[in-house]
Amino acid sequence: MPAVDRRLLRYTRGTRIFLVLSGVIGTAQALLILLQAWLLAGIIAGAFLDGLDLGRLRGRVIALACALLGRAVLSWVAEVVAQRCSAAVKSELRMRFLEKITALGPRWLTGERSGELTTLATRGIDALDDYFAKYLPQLVLVTVVPLVVAARMLTADWPSALIVLVTLPLIPLFMVLVGLATKAATARQWATLQTLAQHFLDVLAGLGTLKVFGRSRAQVETIRRLSDQQRRTTLATLRIAFLSSLVLELVATLSVALVAVSVGLRLVDGRLPLQTALLVLILAPEAYLPFRLLGAHYHASAEGLAAADELFAVIEQAAPPRGGQLVAPAAGLVLRGVTVHGRPRDSGRPGEDRLDGPEQPVLDEVSFVIPAGQVTGITGASGGGKSTLLGLLLGTIRPDRGQVLAGGIDLVTADPGHWRRGVSWMSQDPVLFAGTVAANIRLGDGGRGAADDAAVRRAARAARVDVPLDLVLGERGAGVSAGQRRRIALARAILRDAPLLLLDEPTESVDPGTEQALLESLPAAFAGRTVVIVTHRPALLGLCDQVIQLDRTAVPA
Repeated sequence: MPAVDRRLLRYTRGTRIFLVLSGVIGTAQALLILLQAWLLAGIIAGAFLDGLDLGRLRGRVIALACALLGRAVLSWVAEVVAQRCSAAVKSELRMRFLEKITALGPRWLTGERSGELTTLATRGIDALDDYFAKYLPQLVLVTVVPLVVAARMLTADWPSALIVLVTLPLIPLFMVLVGLATKAATARQWATLQTLAQHFLDVLAGLGTLKVFGRSRAQVETIRRLSDQQRRTTLATLRIAFLSSLVLELVATLSVALVAVSVGLRLVDGRLPLQTALLVLILAPEAYLPFRLLGAHYHASAEGLAAADELFAVIEQAAPPRGGQLVAPAAGLVLRGVTVHGRPRDSGRPGEDRLDGPEQPVLDEVSFVIPAGQVTGITGASGGGKSTLLGLLLGTIRPDRGQVLAGGIDLVTADPGHWRRGVSWMSQDPVLFAGTVAANIRLGDGGRGAADDAAVRRAARAARVDVPLDLVLGERGAGVSAGQRRRIALARAILRDAPLLLLDEPTESVDPGTEQALLESLPAAFAGRTVVIVTHRPALLGLCDQVIQLDRTAVPA
């Protein structure tokens, strides 16, 4: 069974503070346990042996009540501190997780499953609640309370203290053995949950296609099978937890029983005073209780620990270096011998080609110039690397060989944040959010919300948006057609005052009449910008100053 996860100490500031506070609270609780045991033993011995009435015992009774109240208050304070620390640490971990995913970029994301990452960022991190709220506070008590109690028992009755010191290590030994089995079972449970989440997400994403081809009902059976597998795995994990709790309870009970038998025999023989015997009998269970509770809380936090392993596996991945030269895309761009390997998959998003191995070149020795202030058209067969090319210009993909130069500076050495602030990009599969059309267009100003209504209307006119700007859309643009979603995304890209404009199939799903209207309005929107358009439409290519035929291995300059 692990102690404090060192990675939490390394990546979160709140964990250190929480452990210090838990240590202070645990020490105070241990002292109150000793005070409570001493007062209770004195009250019982005084009442039965000395015949003291309630009036003469009033002071001790009040002190005992204060000790009990103090323990209750400290328990409440510990829980509040744990909950607040848990919330702070989860927030910090979630931010680090998202920042790392952003830093790793789209190329890394193509090798990951979105459902698993979503489950990890939500339920996985939330599962750490039990770890902070229950397991860590109990872990601190385990390191404080048994030592304090055993030391007090040693001064009161060394034979009983010897029994406690001999039997007490048995509980951590059994906890380690049980913890190994629990960790393996919980890892299987977490893997099954992620598989179920990923499959369910995939089914929802493709539900329309499945419905068209009559395959939606078949997926119901698959989800039912995965759900049943998750149920069986969860029950197997709970079975281990219940059996391990039984073992720990049995060991602790037998150990306390040994102390009780030893104390009882010596008490009958008159070799042990009643008050001392009572003190030992009250303290003995308190020495084992933290270990028993630690075992139970470990099982409650096991899912969070299993998720933490995968979480830190992502956080600790080496990201591309940040910083570098401040390069703005005001000058032209030059591609010189650029080669990118991987499995091509024309997904329509820069960086979303399957770039996870050198199986074949997506781009091979590509060289050409994108002049500043001109419109460059990129065309070619599907899977020819057009979206990968946009990813190179966007800075989300790094070439395996060759250079992408802006003003004579290689983008590999450029500061990515500064570069992307000068780039506006529209993907082939643009994402709209729940909200008004105007709010979706206004995202084009970089999320600052500073664009005024007049600028939003100008961008909407340039993109020929034919729906009211105050129309409220659902998630992913529900409520408008595919062509209207594309034009709203085009307006968003136009609104961004960026010198480099990257457009991936901006007129796809647009009817001929609207396309003709766009051909009339776009030149004004392109004025003064360097524009790169990926398209198959001959009419749109007619707006370009130059057209590059991309066939993955050769590009005419």
